[in-house]
Parts: sequence; structure tokens; C-alpha cells
Amino acid sequence: MAAESSFDIVSKLDRQEVDNALNQAAKELSQRFDFRGTGAQITWSGEQGVELRANSEERVNAALEVFKEKLIKRNVSLKILDAPDEPKVSGKEYRLPVALKEGITSEDAKKISKIIRDEGPKGVKAQIQGDELRVSSKKKDDLQAVMSLVKGKDLDVALQFVNYR
Repeated sequence: MAAESSFDIVSKLDRQEVDNALNQAAKELSQRFDFRGTGAQITWSGEQGVELRANSEERVNAALEVFKEKLIKRNVSLKILDAPDEPKVSGKEYRLPVALKEGITSEDAKKISKIIRDEGPKGVKAQIQGDELRVSSKKKDDLQAVMSLVKGKDLDVALQFVNYR
């Protein structure tokens, strides 16, 4: 009898790539002509966040766009960003705290496992394990079909598939 094959669906940050994108964005903000004299800067705000600052709302939003461009160039999904709509005003400075999302919430895990149950091949099992999801089946082709199915859905979580065995 064939052993079961499995893989895990996770949502993890590539912290090195995010750091590189942040450093590139900071360098561009310091060198670009349209950001001169605006006090525009981007810095880490703890382990799970980034903070953008500038002297106007438009410059803060433009700095966020620069950061997004750098993330895209480094193949980091923009779904990790959790930015508020309005920047906070602190005196003459506008601040935009951007949280970086990591891990799959239990609601998202339930939603993904429901998609796999309803639309995936028969005989595929999905188990929620903390902030990740283990998908197992006897057929490797079924697992690849589940990967394509989940990739095709527009979920608001950046997903990766790991531990494929």
C-alpha cells in the first residue's frame, strides 16, 4: 500500500528580502529629487512592522508606493502588508505604521480547508496545525491539483507550499 504524501501551506516572511527592500527604499527616498526636504524616511518598527514618515500625507503614500515597488522586484507578495488608510499626524509629521502579516489565521485556515474539501480531489485531507495547514493524500497528482487550486483562489494571505514529500 502506498504511503501518504503531504505538504504544508504556510504564510512566512522572507525577512532578509523584506529588509533588502526596506534598505533599497530608504536609499531611494534619500536620493530622489521629489523627496528632498520632505523628511521622508522608512524604518523598522519592531520585528513585525515598518514605519514611514514624511511632512505631508502625499509624500508618506508615495514612500509606501516606493516600498511596494521594491518588494515586488524582490518577489515578496504585497499581501504581507497591513497598512492603514490614513497616516497618523504627529505635529508636522505624518506617520504610517505598516504591519507585516505572518502566519495563517484560524479563519483563513478554515476557509482554505473548506475550499480543498469542496473543490479539491476526493481523498485529500487538510489538517490545521497552529498557523499552518497540512494537506495529505495518497496520490501526488492530487496534491499538485490542490496546489493549483489554492494558488488560483484570491485569498488575502501570502501563501507558500513547503515540506512536499
